Amino acid sequence: MEIFDTISAHSTAMGLPLFAVTVAAAAKADTPMILILHWHGFGKETPVSIPGIPTPSRPVAGSAMQINQRWDSVESVDQAMLDAAWQLGAWDVERLVGRPWWRLGATDSETLACYRAFGEYPDQEPGQEHVVVADAPDREELMWLAANRGYIRWMFRPRKGGLWGDVDDEDCTLEEGGGRTLPCPVQPRACDADRAIRTIYRLGYVDHIILPEKYD
Repeated sequence: MEIFDTISAHSTAMGLPLFAVTVAAAAKADTPMILILHWHGFGKETPVSIPGIPTPSRPVAGSAMQINQRWDSVESVDQAMLDAAWQLGAWDVERLVGRPWWRLGATDSETLACYRAFGEYPDQEPGQEHVVVADAPDREELMWLAANRGYIRWMFRPRKGGLWGDVDDEDCTLEEGGGRTLPCPVQPRACDADRAIRTIYRLGYVDHIILPEKYD
């Protein structure tokens, strides 16, 4: 699956650190997935510069793109995300199963979480800058499918090429540069797409006792 290669290519092109990487898929095999790269950075509101007047900045919008590769099980996407997260030095990967919200009794928070998983922010104020810029022609259909059948959302925060590379946390699995070499030793777990449940795959660890720093 092309997830790691897509992340690497876009990171090189943008030249910005990543805050997080998410992938969302409707709970139906062989449907397109939405990959979102959440950047950490600010850009100018306008290229026009007026002497004496500061130019406002805005957060760089995330990049959403459609992945059309075939997948036959949730665990196969797990493996692709684990491999990508492992190579990019992430501490863990989160897999969240969301229930279909097109049903009686569904809460507003469930609906909003589903929209956001696919890069749509209906709670955004009119006139605000886009949170995510999407190149995903089937996104509307996928969100409707997720509303009726449920969805799965994966997330990790990369160290290599990411904001989290500057965090001074110990991790014995990391190589120089903040990444790791395949294969990833963590294996996918079975997924029940009919239950709303969060699964955490722990990738990093510390193999020694961390003593507190002494201050004079």
